[in-house]
Amino acid sequence: MSTLDANVSPADARAAIRRGDWPTTTTGIANGYAQANLVIIPESYAADFLRFCMANRAACPVLDVSEPGSFHPQALGEAIDLRTDVPRYRVYEHGELVDEPGDLVSRWRDDLITFSIGCSFSFEEPLIAEGVPVRHMAARTIVPMYRTSIPLIPAGPFHGSYVVSMRAMSPADAIRAVQITTDMPSVHGAPLHLARPELIGIDDIHKPDFGDAPVMEAGDIPVFWACGVTPQIALMNAKLPFAMAHAPGHMLITDIPNHRLKYR
Repeated sequence: MSTLDANVSPADARAAIRRGDWPTTTTGIANGYAQANLVIIPESYAADFLRFCMANRAACPVLDVSEPGSFHPQALGEAIDLRTDVPRYRVYEHGELVDEPGDLVSRWRDDLITFSIGCSFSFEEPLIAEGVPVRHMAARTIVPMYRTSIPLIPAGPFHGSYVVSMRAMSPADAIRAVQITTDMPSVHGAPLHLARPELIGIDDIHKPDFGDAPVMEAGDIPVFWACGVTPQIALMNAKLPFAMAHAPGHMLITDIPNHRLKYR
């Protein structure tokens, strides 16, 4: 397996992923560049899903919407292939997860539209630059993600509750994290909740629904951001005959510098 790190270029990272040399999380690689969540659905459902994203922007900040059948999102970078450039995908049929392939070449259809959605990985770099530790990055684990009781605004068949990602930090660092992420709404913006997971329907902070167990130190509080896995819950609830997405923590690395996403 190739060794990718924070300094690898987006193009080199995507090439390694496309070859199958990097089948794991994209956390902490190609720093400085935005990563994206993917939702891939038939064109007949795209208008409803776009309305869903606009109504729930904290969870679904749209960076790009492809043309039907296109797997080259030109607004996100050069020579990106949506079928091959994510380490692991998910395939849903009638709301059920049926496969987690390493590429989508054999499953691609001419009626598919891809929504590329901003990812919280983009604000981890400015957090670290400002001295706020991001503990799962240091541990090389996938950020923990949790289903919550916070309701989404429905649109068409798409509905459900928020999924949140959690980063544990000291109370002082949490205040700084709010300040840093507030001006990045294209990558989820400010946290949705602090400190008391039971108030948003999380029973056990040490047992996430997605990702790895949290890395926490004495005195830490949990800080929760809206998460791009949220639309996958909406996909399952909508029970579309066919839909695809990225696997949690396995993102599309774009050529968009993170600093361009501020105030966007």
